[in-house]
Amino acid sequence: MKYSILCLSLLSSFSVFADGPHIERVVVFGKQSDLVGDSISASEGVIGAGDIERRPLLRAGEVLEFVPGMVVTQHSGSGKANQYFLRGFNLDHGTDFSINIDGMPVNMRTHGHGQGYSDLNFITPEFIQQIDYQKGPYRATQGDFSVAGSANFALVSAFNQPFAKVELGENGFLRSVAATNLTLGQDNLAVGAEWQTYDGPWTDIDEDINKKNVFVRYRQDNTDSRLHITFMGYDNSWNAADQIPRRAVQSGLIDELGSIDTTLGGESDRYSLSLNWQSNDWLVNAYAVQSNLNLFSNFTYFLDNPDSGDQFEQVDDRQIYGGTVMRFFSGPMGSAHVHVKTGIDFRIDNIDEVGLYRTSARVRQGAVRVDNASEYSVSAFYEADVTLTNRLSAHAGIRHDYLSVDVNSDIAANSGEDSDTITSLKGGISYIIDDAWQAYFNLGQSFHSNDARGAVISIDPVSGDAAEPVDMLVRGEGAELGLRVAKYRQYNASWALWYLENDSELLFVGDAGNTEASRASRRWGVEFSAYYWFTANLTTDLEIAWTESTFTEDEAGEGNYIDGSLPVVASLGLNWQMNDNWRTDVRVRYFGKRTLDSFKQRESDTFTVVNTNLVYETGNWQASVSVLNVFDSNDHDIDYLYASRLPGEPEDGVEDVHYHPIEPRMLRGGISYKF
Repeated sequence: MKYSILCLSLLSSFSVFADGPHIERVVVFGKQSDLVGDSISASEGVIGAGDIERRPLLRAGEVLEFVPGMVVTQHSGSGKANQYFLRGFNLDHGTDFSINIDGMPVNMRTHGHGQGYSDLNFITPEFIQQIDYQKGPYRATQGDFSVAGSANFALVSAFNQPFAKVELGENGFLRSVAATNLTLGQDNLAVGAEWQTYDGPWTDIDEDINKKNVFVRYRQDNTDSRLHITFMGYDNSWNAADQIPRRAVQSGLIDELGSIDTTLGGESDRYSLSLNWQSNDWLVNAYAVQSNLNLFSNFTYFLDNPDSGDQFEQVDDRQIYGGTVMRFFSGPMGSAHVHVKTGIDFRIDNIDEVGLYRTSARVRQGAVRVDNASEYSVSAFYEADVTLTNRLSAHAGIRHDYLSVDVNSDIAANSGEDSDTITSLKGGISYIIDDAWQAYFNLGQSFHSNDARGAVISIDPVSGDAAEPVDMLVRGEGAELGLRVAKYRQYNASWALWYLENDSELLFVGDAGNTEASRASRRWGVEFSAYYWFTANLTTDLEIAWTESTFTEDEAGEGNYIDGSLPVVASLGLNWQMNDNWRTDVRVRYFGKRTLDSFKQRESDTFTVVNTNLVYETGNWQASVSVLNVFDSNDHDIDYLYASRLPGEPEDGVEDVHYHPIEPRMLRGGISYKF
């Protein structure tokens, strides 16, 4: 029965059982699941809808913080993709952590704002059924951007009850969500929508968030199969309070919640249509995505253009098409029993425009670089899980990826074609010590792709100097030793000692607003997660992660510490169901000092925030009050170290810490009704 609560190995939205995929979802609180005997590593797990419902969230993207050791933050307006940290990686917006939703990739290749760009604003938390996560590259189904790990979102097939919810809060926060089911004969149509506005706490701008999400899912159940057809629509516009230089606050030029450039922001939309079909032996999914982003940023102010300023616009306009075909086998192999999944992935990115423009107050002054590009990838994978004895299991997998790119640039010398292939091997063993304890050892390879423009570049579009192209596909390798213990409804805990190497690091460059390929790197760390039930109604959870991150290649004039790496992450939560009507959740999040330069001479301050909520339920009604940043911390969401120039400063600027402050204490209340 344990396999009936997991879907740890698919790119799709469906659970996997010993004999193939299973239709029904039974997980409500994933963190209460006993994973002994069901997982291949100590660092993979499942997050249920019940887990998500109970935690107060500032941003939709914070659902990823259910992944132990994951940090989700922001350095600009809340309409763009979040900033992610995991296992010592400053993942920027997703460079080495892959995200899928019902088989559709979220990470964007060759994106206008950064390689691997993963914007989760199009996902409504109430519409999530389950999230399966894997840390490390140990599954054959994990492909591009999955060196640090991956998360697979599954959306609801049908809502348990139709509902409507309204939330109000300080600084113009208004959010409404509604969902229902429509019966179409024997079939079901789940329909949901979200609308959110927000001005933010900033002293010189209104964010003027106007976010709209639409979700429509058709489900058809047959005797031995199920079909889903899903439409998702997202549209958003916003103004941005971007990162600010510390010296501007210290001098009184602006306050902590002010901005240097008050004309930043953007517009984004995403529309998708996907199909998922599954039987006991097959899984097929296909998708089509239309995505657009226009983003205005200014990180250096007057360093490059003293008169009009350094504001720039990043444009991304694309269509993505792709799918997966997967086959499942199960049966005896001598005295052992084997479960096999094998399949093919394909993906096409038609990028009509990926551009960078110089702007002033959102008015274009000229183009730095404008390209259109196409990328095509196809992958084949095979993975076998073998039950050798009642206690000993092994798994082995192989994956082969091919990627081809074609870039057409406004600078003829930067146009061109390239292709690359990479083969990844994965494997591990696990041993069930007794009914409560399981030990694991895993090895795996994976990769991230680089920006297609960087693979064919010849001339730097700004300086005109010769430029060196980068490899298309970059290898990453990892290993992990883990231990898990669990006793249902009493406790579960896991420990992991892990190691990762990257042949080339993808680093965010603060004064350029993009990611660049850098040196080879090495990371290792220790993680601990524990969940304990004092009583059936009082539970607590503790998650701690420590990481050491260094470059393994020397570079003249540079140190070997990785800029932006985060060594310590911790969280502590307390959940109390006081009676049939009242419940509360209190959560503390802590981030350690982040490395700001390669010599580790400059580090950020630590970060601590406390969030809490109180929920009252009676009949079909629910009322809630959330307090975000309970103690009104003024810590920083993000810190960078680079040079910028303010009016009156030297031509070459001033190197300084640039940061985005955490939003001040905020009160939000909500009311919902289930029909």
